[in-house]
Amino acid sequence: MKNSNNTNDVINKIIEVPKTIIEAQINLLKQLAPKKKKKTSSKIGLPPGSIVYLGEKKVEKVTITLTEYDENNAETYEIKSVKEIDPFTDTPQVTWVSVCGLHETEFLKQVGEKFKVHPLVLEDILNTDTRPKIEITDDYLFIVMKLMTFNPEQKILETEQVSFILGRTFLFSFSEKSDEIFNPVKERITIQLGKFRKRGSDYLLYALMDIVIDHYFLALEKVEERIETLDDEVINNPEKSQIESIYNLRNLLLMMRRSIWPLREIVNQLIKDDSDLLDDSIEPYLRDIYDHTIHITESIEQQREITNGLMEIYLSMMSNKMNEVMKVLTVIATIFIPLTFIVGIYGMNFPNMPEMKWPWAYFALWGVMIGVVIFMVFYFRRKKWF
Repeated sequence: MKNSNNTNDVINKIIEVPKTIIEAQINLLKQLAPKKKKKTSSKIGLPPGSIVYLGEKKVEKVTITLTEYDENNAETYEIKSVKEIDPFTDTPQVTWVSVCGLHETEFLKQVGEKFKVHPLVLEDILNTDTRPKIEITDDYLFIVMKLMTFNPEQKILETEQVSFILGRTFLFSFSEKSDEIFNPVKERITIQLGKFRKRGSDYLLYALMDIVIDHYFLALEKVEERIETLDDEVINNPEKSQIESIYNLRNLLLMMRRSIWPLREIVNQLIKDDSDLLDDSIEPYLRDIYDHTIHITESIEQQREITNGLMEIYLSMMSNKMNEVMKVLTVIATIFIPLTFIVGIYGMNFPNMPEMKWPWAYFALWGVMIGVVIFMVFYFRRKKWF
């Protein structure tokens, strides 16, 4: 009875596989579809460069911090308007303005007017679906990147947009949430670790970009851990819930690939460009993060192949179980075929069947049928069919 229940469970799982795959594909398409919270329709009909935030409000209050430093001093201030930046604009010190939260657009408008930033650049900062990109002008350099961080409470990877505007002595950074990931840079500035404060705003840009790119390694570590766990689960105990997990991993790796691939071109363009905003001494550092982007891209491709292999392994395991079930059913059916034939013959009501009048015919027929069963079981055992 127990074996029968196990067989039914396997058959039910196999029958549900196509349905589960379809459901996982539908969930994947929903995740890739535009979010309703991003009101793209509000931009329709507006002139290019309109300052409209098209992202999700991820913080209640926008915070703006200004850090000014040189080789000898470093100071950090909380500011609320661009007018408070005026005393720091014409100084030789490096000025870093960090904006956390993008839903209040007035400050961004003031930045555009004060530093003559093109309205289309401001529009890209507020559109959190902007593809990673770089724009280089004579007065400033604009970069959009995607940051991936691991949420330990919900155990998920979160994505947000980070933008930079680099001038000769200043750097603006714009993030959707907090800039806590940049705390290591703030500490290096505050306690003067290494030669950080002796370098310009271009080195500060490199340091921030390096942190964003390094977070892809952390994200990949979490993905690899999940893939290893899922690999063991699929091999040892395949379940239909694992299909959705595999599709979610494929979706995540696809998002990472779409985010990291343009970064290679961004860093490569920074290396090759002769802009006055970048000193020649920063080129080795840019080459280093370029190598990191290549490493991440190769790792993502490798994990995608492993994920695709997981799906094939899952389907193979379920197919093997199905084959085992079908083999048992086939053996049972084969054993009963000759018995059915014998019973069918002697179930005919012809008066001229001599065996019907033998006293021991009933017992003899049972002996023949039992002998056939024993012979076939022995034969199947010898052939190792079960």
